Parts: sequence; structure tokens; C-alpha cells
Amino acid sequence: MTKKQKFDRLLNGMDLETAKLFRPILMHFAARFSQKTYREFASDYRVLVECNIKAMEYFDTDLVGLISDPYRETSAFGAKVSFPDEAVPKCEEIIVKSLEDAKALKNPDLYKEERTRDRIEGAKYFAKRLKGDIPVIGWIEGPLAEACDLAGVGEMLMQMMIDPDFANILMDKCVVTAKEFARLQILEGCDIIGMGDAICSQIDIGTYDAFVKERQKEIIDYVHECGGKVKLHICGDISHLLASIKDLGMDILDLDWQVDMDIAHDVIGPDVIRCGNIDPVLIQNSSSEQLEIMTGETIKKEMGRKHIISGGCEITVNTPIENLMAIRKSSN
Repeated sequence: MTKKQKFDRLLNGMDLETAKLFRPILMHFAARFSQKTYREFASDYRVLVECNIKAMEYFDTDLVGLISDPYRETSAFGAKVSFPDEAVPKCEEIIVKSLEDAKALKNPDLYKEERTRDRIEGAKYFAKRLKGDIPVIGWIEGPLAEACDLAGVGEMLMQMMIDPDFANILMDKCVVTAKEFARLQILEGCDIIGMGDAICSQIDIGTYDAFVKERQKEIIDYVHECGGKVKLHICGDISHLLASIKDLGMDILDLDWQVDMDIAHDVIGPDVIRCGNIDPVLIQNSSSEQLEIMTGETIKKEMGRKHIISGGCEITVNTPIENLMAIRKSSN
């Protein structure tokens, strides 16, 4: 059975008593594991793909992904992005500073812009290397996350309170680009689109419902129309948002370590695959023996439910190789 078939069976509610899929979020860790700088990983799709494949083969992960940083779309919109050797790419400027800027912002041609084209080429390269046997996760920014990248986090959160027109115009343009970016990655071979909207953990449910929920749902519905599945990723504690998130229709929900997995299952329901949620700090700092126990406890709790074993968020770059391997071995 291929890993793609294994994932499809989990998605369809089969083998829930025996299937234990393993998919940690690997970015800087994957780069260093292959002795590449993070600059190389984030700026060259060939490096990103080869690093992911090497990590997949060594740790026997069940899915691979194209995630690297939040500034692909931001760069395509026109912002300057720099690439430190061993840090996440950095957005050097805020390009939406007024309502007039939001109105004037043009949705980019994603094939022409370097950083979005690079991820699309990564999807194509994964398809060539893996021949459809491994599920590939593409990536887009969620509407609020991308708006914050363009306007600044503090400014965007304030604008949702004092100038809804600004917030709505900007986020609507972010939705247009997110949908197109998702479509192109699916066209080139991605099976799943990850949507990162981490800032949502920092807003209340009323603001989420007013500005974000329907936009996320529009993107998710569109990805499904394009033939892809959706993995929603919101770092941090989203316990207060679960009642709204349950209506989005995503296929996979990443859950950080602050969220109680049992409560999330009860609220979200049995049809959504919950991915997580071992604390990445514990994955880095615990002994391999401790991690084997943690993983075993997680597997026991999740038996019979749709679940993918993972950290609550990205595996840190300084995580010992033997620690991640301990989780993998405990998952077999």
C-alpha cells in the first residue's frame, strides 16, 4: 500500500484501529538535516523538495510539504523579502498603509512572480520525484495572515476595529490570490493545500466570525472544487474558536499543544483529521524514552479516531534526530 493510499483510507475513516500516520512539520529542521542553509531551503524549490524527501525517507513520514515561510504571496504582491542564512525570510517593508493602498493593490500573476512560481515549481518537482505515491501538501496564507503580512499585524488588527472597509477590501484581495495560488499548486500535483492563518489564535470569536470565517470557508470550498483537500493550520490556543471552525469543512486541522485533543474531537466531530499535538519544546528537550511514552499515550487516546501524529507546530531546528526518530518508532 502506498502512503497516498494509506492517507486516503484514513480520510475515508478506514483502518482507524491500526493506521498511525506520522507527519511533523519540517522546515528549518529539514534544511539542517540535509546540511543546507535556510536561505537555500526557502529560496530554491529543488533544495526544499530534496530536503523533504531525504527527511521523509529517514524518518518514514507519511506526507511531505512545500511550507517554508509566510512571505510567498507577500513578495508577489510587491513587498521586498530578504533571506538570512539561518533564519526565516524577512519582509522588509509594509506595503499597505492606507485605505487607498488597499484599493490600489493589484492581485499578482503568480506564475510570473519569482517566489510564488518557485513554490508552484516545487509542486511539479515533487510530482516528478514521488510519482503520486506520497501525499504532497502545498501551502497558502490564510486571509487574515496575509493581510497582516501586507499591512502589519498591529495595524491590521486595529483596522478591523476602526475601519472595516480597509480590512474587508484588503482581505478580499488576499482571498483572490490565495485561491489562485492553491489552484496552481493542485494543478501541478499537490493533493492537499495547507492554509496557515496563525494570527487567528490572537483574536476573539466575534472578530473571527465577522472577518475571517466566511473567507476561510470560501477558500476551502474552492480548493475542494479544484480537487484538493485542505489542512487548516492555526498556531496557538484556538479552543475559543473551535465552535466556529467546525463549520469550515476542512479535511485536516492542525492543533497546537495548548488545545485539548479530546475537546477538539467532541467539538469538531469525527470526520475531520486532527493533526498534532505534542509540544515541540518537549520534542526538542525531552529524552527519547520520555517521547516514546508521550507518543504511546497519544496513540492510545486517539485509537479509533482520525488522527495524524505530529508536533503541535514546527519541529524546532535544534531537535535531536533521535528524538524525532523516537516518535516515529513509537508510531509503528
